[in-house]
Amino acid sequence: MKRAPVAIAHDYLTQRGGAERVVLTLTRAFPGATLHTTLYDPEGTYPDFASIDVRTSPINRIGPLRRDHRLALPLLAPASSRLRIDADVVVASSSGWAHGFDTAAGTRTIVYCHNPARWLYQTDEYLGGTAWRSPIGPPLMAMRPFLKRWDRSRADRVDVYLANSRVVQQRIRRTYGRDAELLPPPHGMDASAPREPAPELADWDPGYALVVSRLLPYKNVDAVIEAVRGTGRRLVVVGRGPEEARLRATLPDNVRLLGGLSDAQLRGVYAGAGVLVAASHEDFGLAPLEAAAFGVPAVALRGGGFLETVLEGETGLFFDEPEPDQIATALAGSDGRDWDPARLRARAEEFGEARFISRIRAIAADEGRSD
Repeated sequence: MKRAPVAIAHDYLTQRGGAERVVLTLTRAFPGATLHTTLYDPEGTYPDFASIDVRTSPINRIGPLRRDHRLALPLLAPASSRLRIDADVVVASSSGWAHGFDTAAGTRTIVYCHNPARWLYQTDEYLGGTAWRSPIGPPLMAMRPFLKRWDRSRADRVDVYLANSRVVQQRIRRTYGRDAELLPPPHGMDASAPREPAPELADWDPGYALVVSRLLPYKNVDAVIEAVRGTGRRLVVVGRGPEEARLRATLPDNVRLLGGLSDAQLRGVYAGAGVLVAASHEDFGLAPLEAAAFGVPAVALRGGGFLETVLEGETGLFFDEPEPDQIATALAGSDGRDWDPARLRARAEEFGEARFISRIRAIAADEGRSD
């Protein structure tokens, strides 16, 4: 049987986020390519994957692992090692697993790296504090020496590394000793596409502050909520994750937490926002670009990928620490600015999908070496 020219790989398809949007872009860059992943939860990720030929590892049969990939941690290295892909070129979207999938002899592997495994190299940040205080911290720390050896041995097999930001480019060099071409991801939010209202906001007028984020400790969503607690400012949080129950338990009346929105509803929520708040430690600052596509400015943490996507004074403002008082001050500063929607939309367009697809196709075709 003739080998496929290109196959796509991704860690796990169990959630909705920037990495999963990149994978959708890869499916448009390489139509007909099979998509290989360890776990696939159709209800937890974007419905667009339903039309793709998704091939999973045997652990996908275990329902609880599909619903919470963190539970699969002890199994993901062996599952990834046994997930074999037969294609001329494999384009892997990886935050720590897909670069380890097994490939046939002669396959060229290109890794689009969102970050070297955060749970290995930034463990405390990933778990939201000291690793030993987290339920999964002790087993992770016990496994870490083995996982680091596995991770680095698999990284050595990669032909081409691509980095989504300068921060990640530096981490790839520091962690794996590899040079990586910088290729920012597309923001993936088409402001001209149809919009639908979110039912939970039927009684709210436009102009609210907005957070779009997975609900994980290092995303600092709790700090944003505290910044508006007891004020007249309305805040919409869009996201799901392990922190959801804790955040809902003390949610003030001026904050609405939404999950499971369709893309049309998410576009409606973005269009109704007055400002986006981005307080997390991000490798690439995607959400401010999505907001900018709708002419919405951002207040963002001064660090990481936000330094590459937010232009201070033109498309947003920065705060130095993810602390409620600093976030509140930045929001007040944004209120006093007369933002130019045309400039914001132009900034988003600089990170459009066509540019990304053109470059990733050229690299897959080996037109201009990137390593």
